Amino acid sequence: MKTLFEKVEGIILRTHDYGETHKIVNILTKEKGKIGAIARGAKKPKSRMAAITQPFIHGSFLIQKGSSLATLQQGEVLTSLRKIREDIIKTAYATYIAELTEKLVDEKQPDFFLYNQLFQTLLFIAEDKDPEILAIIYELKMYQKNGFAPQVDHCVSCQGEFDRYVFSVLEGGLLCTNCMHIDPNSKALPPKLVKLLQVFSSIDVARIGNISVKQENKRLLQQLMDAYYEQYGGYFIKSKKFLKQLDMLK
Repeated sequence: MKTLFEKVEGIILRTHDYGETHKIVNILTKEKGKIGAIARGAKKPKSRMAAITQPFIHGSFLIQKGSSLATLQQGEVLTSLRKIREDIIKTAYATYIAELTEKLVDEKQPDFFLYNQLFQTLLFIAEDKDPEILAIIYELKMYQKNGFAPQVDHCVSCQGEFDRYVFSVLEGGLLCTNCMHIDPNSKALPPKLVKLLQVFSSIDVARIGNISVKQENKRLLQQLMDAYYEQYGGYFIKSKKFLKQLDMLK
């Protein structure tokens, strides 16, 4: 029987131990979407697999197809993103972004746009751009991909476009001042934050410059995004707990 090997470009989302010497790696690939592969001997310090199976490695991988898991035969590091792994804050945000991707992306469904958004987000985190803002932008991309993104271009009730809005988790986005009575728990947003949400929702991550947002505004946006995900997301994100602990230390 012919053995099938394929070369793919991918980003390591997560690894976990398998037996005494092996690892299972979850990879978001450009060509095949999200896949799982066994890397034999990767836990051995001198293994050639050890260097290419670290979280957030962007690499070129030779895989052998399997009925469930593929087998990772060899790989080459294209972008190490080492600066992420050397910094606890960067690692925390990258871990969250990777876990969100792993939970919300279906197996073996390639999406070039989403792949590029993930790579660019991690690259910018490594380059010292604001990980909180990058995480919010990436969250919006993931919510759009999964069909539950908030409506931030107009009022979700009357469909009108206005200068002032409130944000309603329950209604799924912005409500104008005429419709805000629909949700008494909605949160008032300054016009600048509404504009930011609109930009974050539509912009390609690669086009982001240096965005400066006040800490209190970042906190408000993150609280809204957290509440929104809890309402519509469906999957528990373990790494989010650590991010909240870090936020309490600021």
